[in-house]
Amino acid sequence: MQRTAASPVPNVVDGDYAISFPAMRGVQAHREFYVVMVPLRYLPRLFLFDEEEIPAELRAQRALNKNRLPGLVRYIVDNRSGYVFSALTASVDGTMGFAAHDAEGHGARLGVLHIGLGARFLINDGQHRRAAIEEALRLDPSLAEETIPVVIFADEGLARSQQMFADLNRHAVRPAKSIGILYDHREDDASITRLLVIRSDFFRGVVEMERSTLAAASRKLFTLSALYNATSVLLAGLKFDTAEEAARVARQYWEMVVEQFPEWQEVRRGRLPAGDIRRDFIHSHGIALHAMGRVGNTLLHQSLNPEDWRDRVKRIGTLDWSRANTRLWESRALVGGRVSKATNNVTLTTNALRQHLGLSLSPEEQRVEDAYLQGRT
Repeated sequence: MQRTAASPVPNVVDGDYAISFPAMRGVQAHREFYVVMVPLRYLPRLFLFDEEEIPAELRAQRALNKNRLPGLVRYIVDNRSGYVFSALTASVDGTMGFAAHDAEGHGARLGVLHIGLGARFLINDGQHRRAAIEEALRLDPSLAEETIPVVIFADEGLARSQQMFADLNRHAVRPAKSIGILYDHREDDASITRLLVIRSDFFRGVVEMERSTLAAASRKLFTLSALYNATSVLLAGLKFDTAEEAARVARQYWEMVVEQFPEWQEVRRGRLPAGDIRRDFIHSHGIALHAMGRVGNTLLHQSLNPEDWRDRVKRIGTLDWSRANTRLWESRALVGGRVSKATNNVTLTTNALRQHLGLSLSPEEQRVEDAYLQGRT
């Protein structure tokens, strides 16, 4: 009879009936571990969380952050043909036995892992993926026979499990938002922003595509993540048939904005250092791009014809964007002389630009403005 992963079979490990998994065996730090493929429908039944009511010092993992789950569930369900999850890591507190296919060579590393039915499976890394899969199965039962790799270690007690969690997360580094946008072919705003940069002679030369922060000596003016944020708010609520069309409209707006800042164009030509412009002006920071995007969104909702908002866009460059203009920018875009990315500061910077262009504030923008003016008095 052919066995399937995680199907109960009449194997016995130390006198106990066992669950069997096709497995690969490896060694790390003189300890054997196994890689198995588990059908998603068995994941919630076999792999458990530590009870959240137990104090943190007596658990082997962090408490589940339920706010993360809806996004993970949507990712699975909305991308049935393209979702990707990396392996889970688990410890097994119970009897295990490995039956190799061969006594030597590659076959000695391949075989069947038998785990006693009384064993306890504990996730060391991947509890949010496991919880999201459980919820996704309820929404889409067709996921049941798909599989996920699980790396299994023998449980050596609480201290070892806690150390495994710490080690697995010690060197984890979240990729910069810019490179995530660069490589994201699923999200519309990411595709639009990439197209904008590729099609624009100006942005192609001044946008940092990988990092989300700019060093003082960087020759770039903006990060891809800053342009993405600004373009997302620029096009918010507008309907386009294709990403190409949306990118074309965004490019019309942003290239008209570019014309209002001679300093930007001098950086593009290599005649001025980008670091000097970022040091001396607000307009070369993400907060200003975001404000210009929000103002542009108002103009695009009124008309998609550039001739209808050309005169207003021309006035963007007449605002005094100098950092030395502390009377305007301190407590709006600047806090203690440093550019702030806080939500209120983005709104206050947008308000300054709206007022300069003769555009009305939204109720929320007016509330923030009133609080700002009251604080100044």
